[in-house]
Amino acid sequence: MKTLPRVHGATSVTPHVRGAGLGLRRSLLEPLAGLQSSPGDGIGFFEVAPENWMRLGGKFARQFRQYTERFPFVTHGLSLSIGSPAALDEDFVRALKTFLDVHGIRDYTEHLTFCSDDGHLYDLMPIPFTAEAVEYVAARVRRVQDILERRIALENASYYSPLATDLTEAEFIRAVVEHADCDLLLDVNNIVVNSINHRYDALGFLDALPLERVRYIHIAGHYCEAEDLRVDTHGADVGEAAWGLLDAAYARIGPVPTLLERDFNIPPVAGLMQEIDTINRLQAQHAPRWIAHA
Repeated sequence: MKTLPRVHGATSVTPHVRGAGLGLRRSLLEPLAGLQSSPGDGIGFFEVAPENWMRLGGKFARQFRQYTERFPFVTHGLSLSIGSPAALDEDFVRALKTFLDVHGIRDYTEHLTFCSDDGHLYDLMPIPFTAEAVEYVAARVRRVQDILERRIALENASYYSPLATDLTEAEFIRAVVEHADCDLLLDVNNIVVNSINHRYDALGFLDALPLERVRYIHIAGHYCEAEDLRVDTHGADVGEAAWGLLDAAYARIGPVPTLLERDFNIPPVAGLMQEIDTINRLQAQHAPRWIAHA
């Protein structure tokens, strides 16, 4: 497949959040209880996996509602399984729409992977990079968007086993989001992980993506299993390579909203805020002059 033209410069996607974001985990509900939204010099927004919050009641539901009343939120799903051979779970998508509507959340993102067939696999499996898969996935995305009445974004995923393909990974991602007319959740750590595991140039890969469709960015840490093997864990501090690639992304599309992911080995709030501060600092360096001096 011919690689489509790349668009550099300001993203054409209108973000619904601003600044640096943090993945909200239950263990953070109490430590962050008094915090207020502060795009530019603190936490500007939060992200949650909706599956972890949709059916909660009691104390956690009340606490979560208090957060969504104070902060802008985005959601990043775990179980849509957009590339699954099984039928799309439309009941789940409708329940998701209700959750998003109740909390006034406009952004829903998912992984460009599959995680189920007859049952859940509890892992995010790569989709073969083929023209047939492009059409299949794009049709499912369009159906999800129709039900949600929202434009969604798909994340470039990490994977560990080479795939038999007729498209490159970047060509596949570009083709899916353009055929589906959806957006891209750009995960810079996943690019770093894949570039080491599959031996390609991270910056060249970044430039091959449809950067004009970036809704927001993920950044996280990973585990160094060996010199030539990285594991995407979200359980470590962000590495220098990911910070460098984030800076390169900002140079191309501006300081789009960026979310710090930390799923385990979660440090004290002060440690998380150091990385939030780094995101804010990098964004300020790439902000248009009229914003930076406002």
